[in-house]
Amino acid sequence: QVRLVESGGGLVQAGGSLRLSCAASGLTVSRYKMGWFRQAPGKERQFVAQISRSENTYYDDFVKGRFTISRDNAKNTVYLQMNSLKPEDTALYYCATKLYSSTWDTWGQGTQVTVSS
Repeated sequence: QVRLVESGGGLVQAGGSLRLSCAASGLTVSRYKMGWFRQAPGKERQFVAQISRSENTYYDDFVKGRFTISRDNAKNTVYLQMNSLKPEDTALYYCATKLYSSTWDTWGQGTQVTVSS
């Protein structure tokens, strides 16, 4: 059974940092494109960042330069380091992968990030 479990969310002041983790089981993260998304209340789910099998990374313009996606193959975990956080970054953050198709079809349950001003 494939599972993606996010952790590391919390409450932080503007300008602060958090590191989110996505621990995978039932799949090997180095063999799939892995991504982070977020959804704020009343808004649609938004792409944040992705890392390819060859470790190429891509970011949404809003987080570029502030967030870094990485993975630890030994721990089978993907990370999202978030620096210089802004209140607008407040959202439920999800980890996802393209396991069965060319779309983001496998999701974790999410971890809440709240940035206070």
